[in-house]
Amino acid sequence: MAHDPKREDYERLSLRYALALDTSDPRGATQAFSTFGRRFAQDRDSLPQSDADRAFHLVALATEAIDYRLPFATDEQAETLIRRGREMLEEALSLDEHCFDAERMLSASRLRSVDERYQFLAERVDEVRDVCEEERDRACEALGGERAALGALLSLRPYWRWLASMAEDALICGRNHDAIAAAERLLESDPHDLSDARFTLAYALAKLEDEEGLERLARRYETISPLRAADDAWLILARCALAHKRCDFAGARAELRRLLDAYPGCAGSLIHQTELPDGEFARLRVQPYSEDELIIALSEGVVLLQEGNDRSGRGVFGMWVMREAAQMDPAAALEVARATNGEGKGRS
Repeated sequence: MAHDPKREDYERLSLRYALALDTSDPRGATQAFSTFGRRFAQDRDSLPQSDADRAFHLVALATEAIDYRLPFATDEQAETLIRRGREMLEEALSLDEHCFDAERMLSASRLRSVDERYQFLAERVDEVRDVCEEERDRACEALGGERAALGALLSLRPYWRWLASMAEDALICGRNHDAIAAAERLLESDPHDLSDARFTLAYALAKLEDEEGLERLARRYETISPLRAADDAWLILARCALAHKRCDFAGARAELRRLLDAYPGCAGSLIHQTELPDGEFARLRVQPYSEDELIIALSEGVVLLQEGNDRSGRGVFGMWVMREAAQMDPAAALEVARATNGEGKGRS
């Protein structure tokens, strides 16, 4: 699942190219379309495109810089990437006033707090929906068959990403009921959950200690995401947190073991609990059941891990997860300790 800006850029231009072909000559149109992939890769500017298409291409380039290169950049590189990313997003908005992805991504740096950003997104969400649905209707009218279906999806995705950001920001600033409402609204619009809103929903339900709601969500996986079982890190960690909160430590330990079974060899991530910046375009695309996915789930899971006062600053649940994971995999604990000591020596 997950949103892929590069693929979406390709799909947008492929539809634009298909519309530009002479449909009165099907054979000629088919031959012409066979060159699309090469032209997209080697000479994109030669393809027909609107200002909205050009704007989205800039969003895709900015996403590559901000979401996928910035976390691994040096301080000097980071300054350049941030500046360039912002410039591309501002240019995208100048080309297309309805480039909601650019507007949403820019809001993260323009507003002073997550709460302010949530308010901004919530105030604009109905406008975004209306514009995207109008675009969907125009796409369906202009296209036919499978192309109409793809056009409809492409038109609605900026709205879905807007809702996903709303849900995530609401969760971060403690608006758990609002996070659930935004996630459910997204699932209603996109029942197959391209945005993985169910992950955010699982954490919001855990924050509200709604165990019945969490189990109902797990049962919904069969229809939401039939190709993936209800065993992702978000759902398991939410169950683990609830068991820990009611002092069912045996149950919490069983969930933690289940998490390590689903993500083998990843105990080090549970011990280290690295925090990552959220993806600005969308949740980062990683392999299911990979260590990268677990790291993202743990980073988003600080709302659960850091609950309660603890001298370490990790939170009561976070410290419990660290200790239990270390006991389950002593070799991973030793490796984390060595790496941490090495970092400390490097900074001294």
